[in-house]
Amino acid sequence: MKVIDILNSSQKPFASFELVPPLKGSDVSRLYDSIDPLMQFQPPFINITCHRDEVEYVPNGDGSYRKMTLAKRPSTIAIVAAIMRRYPNLEIVPHVICGGASQSRVESELLDLHFLGIQNVVALRGDAIPGQRFFIPEPDGFSHSSELVAMIRHLNGGQYLDPTVKNGLSTDFCVGVAAYPEKHFEAANLDVDIQHLKQKVEAGADYIVTQMFFDNQQYFRFVDRLREAGITVPVIPGLKPISSQRQIDLLPRSFHIDIPQALVNEINKAKTADAVYQVGIEWAIAQSRDLLAHGAPAIHYYTMAKPDNVCQIVEKVF
Repeated sequence: MKVIDILNSSQKPFASFELVPPLKGSDVSRLYDSIDPLMQFQPPFINITCHRDEVEYVPNGDGSYRKMTLAKRPSTIAIVAAIMRRYPNLEIVPHVICGGASQSRVESELLDLHFLGIQNVVALRGDAIPGQRFFIPEPDGFSHSSELVAMIRHLNGGQYLDPTVKNGLSTDFCVGVAAYPEKHFEAANLDVDIQHLKQKVEAGADYIVTQMFFDNQQYFRFVDRLREAGITVPVIPGLKPISSQRQIDLLPRSFHIDIPQALVNEINKAKTADAVYQVGIEWAIAQSRDLLAHGAPAIHYYTMAKPDNVCQIVEKVF
């Protein structure tokens, strides 16, 4: 079932989850360990992140180094197939990214997903690789996720990149896209960022999932701004519970978000790692209840493949 149909037909809000695939070299049990605890909540769908290949410099025996491009995690297709084998009735929403891939490679991945029966994807540009200040597309790649959304819509109409394909089978993807209540760090201002988001919706996006945030007022104001801009598709808030003291510094630096002073104060008062962990849970519970009370259609939880705290939150909220 398509995510947009789930959103439109659901009689009450629900929880969905996002997983980070295990590192290459792990067996499939590591993947299942991150999913199995979440299934007690009967999520209508689970998102699977995608990570581009990474460039590393590997030492040679003579003291020199050679540049290597390495895939650090199993492929999206492998992850999807493994989840389908264990949970054949679960809707899987893989992320598809522009970064590190040509248009042809992205199209092939989408067609492989369609071959597996996948109906839902999240279309993302992806991050810059380490050492690059800003995102640089491949020579024959996409510069913006709106271009990827448009290509998916073309595939849904049976239009392939390869002009020799005649009467190509149409795909049937529902497309989600990302948004940033506190503004994407590359955008000049929030108005510009919202215009970029509107381009993605006009290209064919069905719904929006937000980046994590810790102040619900950011989400409420953001949704109001989207509606004023004429963006009417559902906007699912994304939450991640803080789980360690270190994340007070790490999350703003990595994701360009603010952490409210009230939350920082509570974490700083915590005397142990377990106490910090519990502060993160309680804050996310309060956030979740407030979001649902103000009409959020669902809540998307970023589990980072460690579902224990998210399970405690969902158990209290839903």
